[in-house]
Amino acid sequence: MKRVIVFSLLLVAGAGSLMNCNGSKKLGSGFNLFPVDQDRQLGAQVAAEIDGNPKEYPILDSASNKEVYQYLYKIRNTILNSGQVQHKNDFAWRLRIIKDDSTLNAFCTPGGYIYVYTGILKYLDNESQLAGVLGHEIAHADFRHSTRQMTQMYGVEVLLAIVAGNRQQLSQITAGLVGLKFSRNHESEADKGSVTYLCPTVYAADGGAGFFEKINAAGGSRTPEFLSTHPNPENRIENFRNYRIEMACQGVNDFTSEYKKVIAKLP
Repeated sequence: MKRVIVFSLLLVAGAGSLMNCNGSKKLGSGFNLFPVDQDRQLGAQVAAEIDGNPKEYPILDSASNKEVYQYLYKIRNTILNSGQVQHKNDFAWRLRIIKDDSTLNAFCTPGGYIYVYTGILKYLDNESQLAGVLGHEIAHADFRHSTRQMTQMYGVEVLLAIVAGNRQQLSQITAGLVGLKFSRNHESEADKGSVTYLCPTVYAADGGAGFFEKINAAGGSRTPEFLSTHPNPENRIENFRNYRIEMACQGVNDFTSEYKKVIAKLP
C-alpha cells in the first residue's frame, strides 16, 4: 500500500510540472522517474561505451582536428549562453565528431554528451543550419527526452541497474540511444527548443529547417533512418518558421562562407 501511495504522489507531482503557473504547457516538462544526477551518470557511462568502441564509432581526434572542434564548441557555447538552456550547468555538453560521411545524424545522450557525424556536417550548407541541429539535439537532453523514452522501452529497473554499475546491458542501451526514435511530441518539443535557444542569438533562429529543406530537395533519397517515423518534413519546416515568427526572433546570420571554410578541413 505504501508503494502505491508514494507512486501516486509521484504521478501527481509529475503531472503538476506539465503546466506553468499561468496554465500554459511548459516545454520539456512531464513525469520522469530519473533524477537529473542519474541522467548525468547514465550519459557518462554511455559516452564511455561509445568512446571505447572506435570500430563502430570512429571518433575524430580533437588534437588533430583542433580548428573544427573549436568551431563546433563556439556554436555550442552560443547556444548554452542564450539563457534558455535549463540544464546548462547540470550536464557535460561535451562534443565529439564521428567519422562517417554516409550517416546524416547527430545525437545527444542523457547528461549532454553530443555526437555529430561528419556526414551531416558535410551535408549542411551553413553555420545557422548546424546551430539549429545542435540546438535540437541539446533540447532532447535538456528536456530529458531520452530517459523518458528509454524508461518506456526497457523499464526503469534496467536503467537504474546500469547506473549502479551493471554493464551487461550497457551496449544494448547505448545502441538504443544512438538509434533512438523519439515520439512526434518529443521531436516537436526539440524543434521548438532549437528555435528558443537560437532566438536571442545572431543566428537565424529557424536554421534547423534548412536540414529538412535539403532532404525535401533531394526527394527523400537520403532520408536518415531516424526520420522514418516522421515522414512529413514539410510540417516541421513550417513549424520552425512559425516558431521564429511567434517569438519575434531577430537574428539573420548564417555564416555560410565561414562554415564551408572550416568544414573543408574535415578528413
